[in-house]
Amino acid sequence: MKYNSTRASSVGVSAAQAIMQGISVDGGLFVPESLPEFTIEELAALAGKSYGEKAQIILSKFLTDFTGEELAACIQNAYGGGKFDSDGVFELSKVGESCYFLELWHGPTCAFKDMALQLLPQLLTASVKKVSPGQEVLVLVATSGDTGKAALEGFKDVPGVKIAVFYPENGVAEMQRLQMVTQEGGNLLTAAIQGNFDDAQSGVKQIFTDPSVKGKLAERGMVFSSANSINWGRLAPQVVYYIACYVAMMEKGEILPGEEVNVAVPTGNFGNLLAAYYAKRMGVPFGTLICASNRNNVLTDFIDTGIYDRNRDFYATNSPSMDILVSSNLERLLYELSGRDDGAVRGWFAALQEDGEYEVDEAVKEALAEGFWGGSCNDGETLAAIGRLFREYGYLCDTHTAVAAKAYWDYLEATGDERKVIIVSTASPYKFSDSVLRAISDTPVPDDPFEQAALLQRLAGVPAPPPLMSLKGKGIRFTESVAKDKMADYVLSQF
Repeated sequence: MKYNSTRASSVGVSAAQAIMQGISVDGGLFVPESLPEFTIEELAALAGKSYGEKAQIILSKFLTDFTGEELAACIQNAYGGGKFDSDGVFELSKVGESCYFLELWHGPTCAFKDMALQLLPQLLTASVKKVSPGQEVLVLVATSGDTGKAALEGFKDVPGVKIAVFYPENGVAEMQRLQMVTQEGGNLLTAAIQGNFDDAQSGVKQIFTDPSVKGKLAERGMVFSSANSINWGRLAPQVVYYIACYVAMMEKGEILPGEEVNVAVPTGNFGNLLAAYYAKRMGVPFGTLICASNRNNVLTDFIDTGIYDRNRDFYATNSPSMDILVSSNLERLLYELSGRDDGAVRGWFAALQEDGEYEVDEAVKEALAEGFWGGSCNDGETLAAIGRLFREYGYLCDTHTAVAAKAYWDYLEATGDERKVIIVSTASPYKFSDSVLRAISDTPVPDDPFEQAALLQRLAGVPAPPPLMSLKGKGIRFTESVAKDKMADYVLSQF
């Protein structure tokens, strides 16, 4: 299996090269030259296997330059050893008659990013040994909250790897910030940037493609890579949990083999929804893919109109991990929907860079309308969704999951489509205790995040995750604040 660039289809690199490099030299994203397919019978045959066994079967079709033994070791190191508080790695909670919440936050950092970022360090170090043995890798990460901590935890003290994480100074929840600035490990650092997530993401991409920065790093025997979902090694593991979820629903007798199921995903950078799209393309009977946005509804508008316009106000919301106006992984989707037209992709993203907007052609608009539905909600509606789920069903969720639930309810009302739905739950509610408390109770909310978590535990009767509560009293290691145009200088000064 070779990997092409979304901006240069002639590029053909191995999986290991794509994972180590992170992004193509032309600025495009790596995609597999073809997608493996599963029949319903092959999906049914995955029943009864462990999550790791499912992952090995699925990923072996993408990572063909990894031996079975190499891949098995990577998967065991990622998902074994009690890192996840669920035997199945994820949990599937049925709420009402037709909604199934796919809880992906039972890992060490209590966010869905663990599902991929426990595996990516294993894949990256194995890739470096294949492609460029002896070289050290510097992983750069832009985060809107959850990716940063998950990447820091996943890469902590991994030999031959250093990692730098940048987060928006005033754009993450307090518990998310504490997770990052108290992170242990000798090979890492994290810094706030004076801007929003889009500034952080743009800064990281500019560093990746700056020849002078790469040259200076090479003089030190280092190469860049990424832990953001622009890296295929981060995205491929996300495909696994969608396939595993559908298989689990068959195992539980909740659906018949081949029965179509809709999927609602809270998304900002589009990676999580893109993974569901890939799973559908591979043969999983997913129906409509519901794209759920918060007040920063650039994706919802795009699905409705075919016009991507980032020239709009940026809002800091109570679902901060989705506070994004430039959705990187949309590029991969457009490459597929355009028939892998790299020229069209180059044109669209050049227009985005120059003018802040682009409009896709009619064929792509039709493909979007056929497979996707966009919904969004504001902060008040997000809290109302949390309250409704808790009051009516006794189900407690975080602010991002609530956005997906609200989008699904709106979709149901607009279409009458009563097929069963997977609502992707991306984070523990205790990462956003402040907002969740305001949604389920009129009790005054304390300022301290740990007092908030303790109060939420008393009111909801749901145990707070130990990885979050153990942050109390931990020393702050990282206090740096960096101007958004000085990120490259900061990286070079630290490494």
